[in-house]
Amino acid sequence: MKTQLQTKIVNKNERIIIQFENEKTGPTVVFFGGVHGNEKAGLKAFQMLKKIISSQREFLKGNVYAIIGNLKGVAQNKRFIDEDLNRMFTKKSVFSIIQNKNQQLNSEQEEQKELLNFIHTILEKNKGPFYFIDFHTTSSKTLPFITINDAMINRRFAKCFPVPVVLGIEEYLEGPLLSYINQLGYVSLGFESGQHDEEESVINALAFSNLSLVYSGVIDQKHLSGFNEHYHVLKKHNGGIEKTFEVIYRYSIKENELFKMLPDFKSFQNIKKGAVLALSGGQNIKSPSSGKLFMPLYQTQGKDGFFIIKGIPKFFLKLSAILRKLKVENLLVCLPGIARDKNDREILTVNLTIARFFAKPIFHLLGYRSRTVNQNRLLLYNRERVAKTASYSHTHWYK
Repeated sequence: MKTQLQTKIVNKNERIIIQFENEKTGPTVVFFGGVHGNEKAGLKAFQMLKKIISSQREFLKGNVYAIIGNLKGVAQNKRFIDEDLNRMFTKKSVFSIIQNKNQQLNSEQEEQKELLNFIHTILEKNKGPFYFIDFHTTSSKTLPFITINDAMINRRFAKCFPVPVVLGIEEYLEGPLLSYINQLGYVSLGFESGQHDEEESVINALAFSNLSLVYSGVIDQKHLSGFNEHYHVLKKHNGGIEKTFEVIYRYSIKENELFKMLPDFKSFQNIKKGAVLALSGGQNIKSPSSGKLFMPLYQTQGKDGFFIIKGIPKFFLKLSAILRKLKVENLLVCLPGIARDKNDREILTVNLTIARFFAKPIFHLLGYRSRTVNQNRLLLYNRERVAKTASYSHTHWYK
């Protein structure tokens, strides 16, 4: 399988930019770039990182891979060709790709199939711990930031980096690549390095990738030339913000909607409830809440008009860590209106006609993120129950 994978990807598609494999046991770091084909800062950073790795080979432990997510999208400088690759990694879609081997695939389904092949080959041939990091950029001006699914292994690793952390986006987006990997139980972070095509975005991506090798244990800090410079690059560009935020709202663009973001908005900009942010067919779209604007859309492809985020007080972050350590969430099924899903024991179903007294913040504290089925029913997902915490318990950042 290893030979077939390398021949298929390296010789035919040139998907792999970095492939450093060490016979010694150690961590495995996998970098993704270009999952959206018009977001190339990560790919440029990987080319520079490749030279750094080559010069430091004797000091590296474990394995490092850097791969292109959407080859055809990158070649055409388009977010996607047929459909958004970073919205396709649902259980249903993955099962369909794996099981239906002879089906006619569109462009992104072919990319998805190769990515799944690559990911599971890496997991099979290495012992871990595993770190998966997906590099992106945005169409608007932004500070560099991290997005994560809300699991403690992700929270703790993300806090190593001097940039804002945004969690809870999995409640609003279905099928991101990292959500799929997180469901497998591994550390998975998204890093948004800046605006498309800005040189600063490449510099931030290179800094983040170097720090990732140190924090994951692939290389000791003393052996990485320029560690302090890389750290201070992110510190310099973070706008003085190193807080943790969560997504509280997403504006979803409907099919054939004439959406237009008003000019000059940027991520992490403070906004007030009622502020006019965009137009839909010439009609004003107002902010439903005060908070910080997040990833306003200034490109033609994409369905996420904008998000709104709010900071999470440190007290609640600490409280949620304690409650999850005590596994308090196991008591939820004892309450009326809450039960395990019959088809997936990792999911809770909430009958809102009975359990209306439960608010989202309570579920969030216990590690559950929700997806609405209808006005009377919620599905709750918990990344803690599947997290391979034991694989990371010995690391300096988890202790």
